[in-house]
Amino acid sequence: MTGNKGNSTGKRAISRRLTLKSIGAVGAAALWPSKTSNAMQAPLKDKDFSTAGRRTIYEKVCRTPFIDTHEHLPDESQRLAGVPAARVGANDWSVVLGHYLNCDMIAAGMPLKQYNKFFSKDTDPVEKWKLLEPYWPAVKNTGYGQAVRIALKQLYDVDELSSKTVQKVQSGYEQLCRPGFYKYILCDLANIESCQVNCVTGSAFRKSDQPTFLMQDLSVLGMLSGGGDIKTFAGETGIEVTCLSDWHKVIDWWFDKYGQYAVAVKSQHAYRRDIDHEKVPAEQVETSFKKKLAGETLSASELKLLEDHLFWYVVRKATKMNLPVKLHTGYYTGNSRMPLSRLVKNCGSATQLCLDAPQARFVFMHICYPYYEPLIAAAKHYPNAYIDMCWSWIINPAAAKDFLKKYIVTAPLNKILTFGGDYIPVEPVLGHAVIARKGIALALSELVEEGWLSLDDAMETIEPVMNGNARQIFNLSEKEKILKKAPWA
Repeated sequence: MTGNKGNSTGKRAISRRLTLKSIGAVGAAALWPSKTSNAMQAPLKDKDFSTAGRRTIYEKVCRTPFIDTHEHLPDESQRLAGVPAARVGANDWSVVLGHYLNCDMIAAGMPLKQYNKFFSKDTDPVEKWKLLEPYWPAVKNTGYGQAVRIALKQLYDVDELSSKTVQKVQSGYEQLCRPGFYKYILCDLANIESCQVNCVTGSAFRKSDQPTFLMQDLSVLGMLSGGGDIKTFAGETGIEVTCLSDWHKVIDWWFDKYGQYAVAVKSQHAYRRDIDHEKVPAEQVETSFKKKLAGETLSASELKLLEDHLFWYVVRKATKMNLPVKLHTGYYTGNSRMPLSRLVKNCGSATQLCLDAPQARFVFMHICYPYYEPLIAAAKHYPNAYIDMCWSWIINPAAAKDFLKKYIVTAPLNKILTFGGDYIPVEPVLGHAVIARKGIALALSELVEEGWLSLDDAMETIEPVMNGNARQIFNLSEKEKILKKAPWA
């Protein structure tokens, strides 16, 4: 399930991309007044790819479709219905800055009052530039900032955000948001074949309007916390939860109903604890579960043991259904809440998970930035350790390129996934994809120039790391067949 099938995989992926692109081009010409040229063409003029070898690599990287292995996108229909595209109240151009770059704005010193006003639906969109202007020079060159700037250029034809261009950005935002704009951005411009979405609206699984394009993870975060999410997770099942075995039945119900349609299970519980999990029997945590069910506060040790038990229960269910287990590692989004002393332990804990469950397949996400080199060692040593570079290209583009260079000459090539936009709003996914393609091409070009790879080796590496590995690891050919027959398709 983890190997590559060489040229056959590449032909199938490119054929699907060309089909999507040909359909999208007709729709784009009819619907959007803005440019419809592929956003991957502009970077080809980059001075970093002026030599013949580098250009050869970059051209193939730009032609090869990504399989996007991690997003938080709402359905397009939800965006068009006015559902917030990020954790902001407005529906204007500030949405494009409302996930990730907003954190850099706070880190740069923007006061909370000013921040809230910037993202408010009650603030005139054009006037928002005045609020952002003092902090824009500090954030525009970060990975988050660059992704947004690329999106503004490619989507709204704005080279630089300023008082003179903010009205054009707002007009472009309004014109773009219409039926079909997801595939226009993701397929026609970003050259993305399909996305894997982790729903962040509270449900464990979203029945997407575009099931084979916006594939879904089964989100198990709430399942691990037990009683706190009874209403959310048990409500749909009709199961009355009075004890731990009832909660097991709730988990079983979600897997039985949606497991066949999910590409993986996903949890980001590393935001509140390390991913160190003991194998704890049910009888040891039954009392703790009932206390939590009754609304009582558990001690830190009681809570950890309960979560540990539920984690392994979920892993066993996932493994039985051949679903990879995606786990957040490393850097935290947000501000003023990240204990690096905890993050540094993630890689060691990851290897213990692999050792304790050799039949499970763990996908460790975000390269555990900033502690990424030990994660390469984990993938090299453990057959069931996989790494997803999602988010990493915009956290630190230079570090992500360094990571990929080191990974390619260290660990098996069939265990690396190189792109996931990790966004709630769709617009900056385009910018992230451009940055990732440049980083992949630079990593391969440097390996060739330094003598670690031949040009032929580098060219053969591109399709697996951008597309083929994801198809194999997540069994996408079979999932596509199943999803086409889903009741809500």
